[in-house]
Amino acid sequence: MRPFFITSFSLLCSCFIFLGSIAQGTTARDRAVEAELISSQSAIIPGEVLQLGLRLKHDPHWHTYWRASATGYATEIEWHLPAGFSAGPIQWPVPRIYEMTGFIEYVYEDEVILPIFIQAPQDLAIGSSVTLNATTSWLMCSDVCIPGDVEISITLPVAIDAKPTQWAQAFSQTVNSLPRTSLPFSVQAWTDNGFIYLEITGDELPEAFYYFDGQFEDEPLIIPTETQKPVSTSPSRQLYKYEIDSVADPATSTLYGLLHPLKSSIGYHLEIPIAQSAPENAIPPLLDNAESTVPARGFFSLLLFAFLGGLILNLMPCVFPVIGIKIMGFVNQAGEDRKKIMLHGLTFSLGVLLSFWILAITLLILRSGGEKLGWGFQLQDPAFVFALTAFLFLFALNMSGLFECGTSAMGAGSSLSAKQGFLGSFFSGVLATVVATPCAAPFLAPALGAALALPAFQSLTLFTFIAIGLALPYLLLSIYPKLIEFLPRPGPWMESFKQGMAFLLYATVAYLLWVLVGQLTEDAGFSPFALLYALFALILCAVAVWIYGRWGAPHQPAKSQRIAKIACLLILGGGLFYGWPSPSISIDASEEAPAIVWGKWSPGKPEQLAAEGKTVYVDFTARWCVTCQSNKAVVFSSTEVRRYFAENNIVTLKADWTNRDDTIAQELEKYGRSAVPFNLVYHPNNPEHPTMLPELLTPDTVLNALK
Repeated sequence: MRPFFITSFSLLCSCFIFLGSIAQGTTARDRAVEAELISSQSAIIPGEVLQLGLRLKHDPHWHTYWRASATGYATEIEWHLPAGFSAGPIQWPVPRIYEMTGFIEYVYEDEVILPIFIQAPQDLAIGSSVTLNATTSWLMCSDVCIPGDVEISITLPVAIDAKPTQWAQAFSQTVNSLPRTSLPFSVQAWTDNGFIYLEITGDELPEAFYYFDGQFEDEPLIIPTETQKPVSTSPSRQLYKYEIDSVADPATSTLYGLLHPLKSSIGYHLEIPIAQSAPENAIPPLLDNAESTVPARGFFSLLLFAFLGGLILNLMPCVFPVIGIKIMGFVNQAGEDRKKIMLHGLTFSLGVLLSFWILAITLLILRSGGEKLGWGFQLQDPAFVFALTAFLFLFALNMSGLFECGTSAMGAGSSLSAKQGFLGSFFSGVLATVVATPCAAPFLAPALGAALALPAFQSLTLFTFIAIGLALPYLLLSIYPKLIEFLPRPGPWMESFKQGMAFLLYATVAYLLWVLVGQLTEDAGFSPFALLYALFALILCAVAVWIYGRWGAPHQPAKSQRIAKIACLLILGGGLFYGWPSPSISIDASEEAPAIVWGKWSPGKPEQLAAEGKTVYVDFTARWCVTCQSNKAVVFSSTEVRRYFAENNIVTLKADWTNRDDTIAQELEKYGRSAVPFNLVYHPNNPEHPTMLPELLTPDTVLNALK
């Protein structure tokens, strides 16, 4: 009898477990997001922890937010549990990086499971069932942002054992993606003049950049307005510099955040003290040290590129055909005396070296007129990045055959290089440098760009390696003239090779444009069209050199050449001026266009003010709405808009929906809206029927609505 009872009881429990394994919680949807409570196990075991998950499924192009946010707010869940049950906080998997108009946010897209651990009481009756109810709310954003909330529940049996459900594997993957608290590296942080420095050191750091949010608490600590790259890096050290947000508590002494290698799903939870000055063992920031140098490993790479660049210059159509001729000239001058032939080769190489040294010293003298700069500082200056982009773009167009340069220089130096003896060999080296420079190869142009930022000694060393690469074939052939027989014959292949190499330069230009995307943001004080202006400027540069290449070539009539050169210079200069990055006027800095002062919106207030003869502009907005912030950056940084508001005494009211406000929600519903941004203009002649503006604003849109 007893075994029969035990067997029956076990079968009964198994039935409950089976039924629980196929049962699911209720699913509810609010507009773009579907929510459901799911369980990793088929039953509740008395006294043990139950792992539930809030599953959020987002429509395409929609997202909700991670636990910390600068412009949004995190998903929340409010439990309605039976007596004896207790719920822990939401566990947050590593989020995705979301960028929009200069803002960086941490979001969840597609489908995500947010684990929650529920402690069950010990006195639950085996065979009974328990329903767990909750209210969950979130902020869902795409082009607009909408708060959402639903009621959800899940019913599970109570049993002495439980099996994995269909969600068990997904739960396991989610738990593995939770930020880790054990760090495989060392970190320290300190403040200095409005910035926080974060130093990460370890034996093997990921090559990819870390993202850091610094916002585990309610208020942000750093400004999340651009991609966060290290200001200096080496295989065992990365240093980051963050601007402290103006709303941050100045007394904050602990740095919270998420360290996230971009090419990894692993994140690390950070919680470290903030020192008020750099610790003694901290390595000073390279870019803050005027005498800084490139780390040895990186500098050796630059030297290799420089040498290869100089070597490849010999394969350019303007250089390669004369190598054999020049070496045979050495032989004819020296006869059979190999020692004299070698001396001619050395003299030629000296001419190349001195020419590159003069070029390097000229650059250093020009650079000495400004601030002494360390390695990499200029790449933080949008103007420098733009100038370097245009410089490399023109080099690439030259290599693609759009225009040719250097032919006039070849003619100017031909008389000197034609001289007999060692003086002629020396000036031949000078001429080779002059002629070869416009044919800069893809390895050479980045090295030249780097030399603009290097300290003097490293810059001279870099130019020396370029010269050695260019002179090496002449030196070797002067020592072993018979090797000339093995050189391939000049031909069309040289032009094809040169044009093919141009695509490497175009890739460099693409990278620099990507850097500009992160720099020319509204939050950095630039016009919202600054990047577009820079792109148009590059097109104008291309038009300028096309005109030069088409009508300024030596075979064209002299008049055509003059007109082409003048037009090229005018368009080139105008294009660079047009696209040159320059910050727009600060909102608070212009006396002619004062900052807009916003009043607080309340129901009926705009209608009342409009009835009194005033024009009223109402902005329904929220801190968590990225589109709202973008509109503000585009419209209210416009001098024309601010001046119009001031001159016409426009009353501005703000309805801030950052926190839940049923009054604002009802007002939005009155106009058939359920999301922000939403803007209205009330005119004195028709206060009951305001003009509704579109979600995405421009200065012209706002001004037309007001006028």
